[in-house]
Amino acid sequence: MTENRQQRLRITAGLVSLLVGAGLMAVKFYVYRLTGSSAVLSDALESIINVVASSFAIVSIILSAIPPDEDHPYGHGKIEFFSAGFEGALIVLAALGIFRVGVSHLLSPQPLPGLDMGLLLMVAASAVNLLLGLGLVRIGRRTRSITLEADGRHVLTDVYTSVGVVAGLVLVRLTDWYWMDGLVACLVGVHILFTGARLIRESYKGLMDAADPDVLKQVTAVILAHRKPSWIDIHKLRAWNAGARIHVDLHLILPREMMLEDAHREADDLEKAILAEVPGAESVLVHMDPCQKENCPICGRAKCRHRAQPFRQTSQWTTTTMTATAFELPQGR
Repeated sequence: MTENRQQRLRITAGLVSLLVGAGLMAVKFYVYRLTGSSAVLSDALESIINVVASSFAIVSIILSAIPPDEDHPYGHGKIEFFSAGFEGALIVLAALGIFRVGVSHLLSPQPLPGLDMGLLLMVAASAVNLLLGLGLVRIGRRTRSITLEADGRHVLTDVYTSVGVVAGLVLVRLTDWYWMDGLVACLVGVHILFTGARLIRESYKGLMDAADPDVLKQVTAVILAHRKPSWIDIHKLRAWNAGARIHVDLHLILPREMMLEDAHREADDLEKAILAEVPGAESVLVHMDPCQKENCPICGRAKCRHRAQPFRQTSQWTTTTMTATAFELPQGR
């Protein structure tokens, strides 16, 4: 799938999320008006966050697709991490509001009229939300959009919330224990509080260029698949995400007697392989290092006038060894 098609799919999914979310929010507030349930109100409040977050998500998806420019050489993809963090913060605020209402109804329980119709509407809303959330997560992963995936997780959290609310209201309907309405609202608040905190943590990791283990494993697999005898060693491998785009840089040790043109060709081959086979790879920078005498034991080059030590064995490359610095290479390599 081309980048243009992926972008159209992201925007379409964002618009669907916004429209469906607005409709479900209206349904939940109608159910709250019908029943007066604090648990339903907690679910409706979370739906407001869904709508606001979906609006912000669409904007961030559009902005993140703007090509790199002079002021933003790595593109604008990190706006997606801001979006995820913003959504997480809104979820935390919603949780605090839910606690306030839930505790009030827990201490002063009230009868819930119109409960049968309210339950039917809540079940229907949950089913629609489930389909929406699964679709958003799937499209987010397919198009490498952290914004859509975060929006989908939020929607799925709303589904779990709604299921908990429905279960609580069914118990209220069967037992007339109206205090359970407030208890369910408080439990919903706890659940979404942790969800919001998780989104904020993931956003922070992205903004701080935290290493992505999955991406590093993909890059490692590509390097091993294309490894050449002239590639003596690799270290300082780094990979980080800027939204849907991935940036990679590494140090490649080559024979010091290799001509500059040949060394450049080796680096170019490695860059092309990573760009072609790592989904979302936007830029790859290979820094070429000339071999030193301590590299002789892992260099299998047959004829070398610079050899200072005999060859022992080719180095075993893993993600751990390639992400190490030159001074942290495991002993015996």
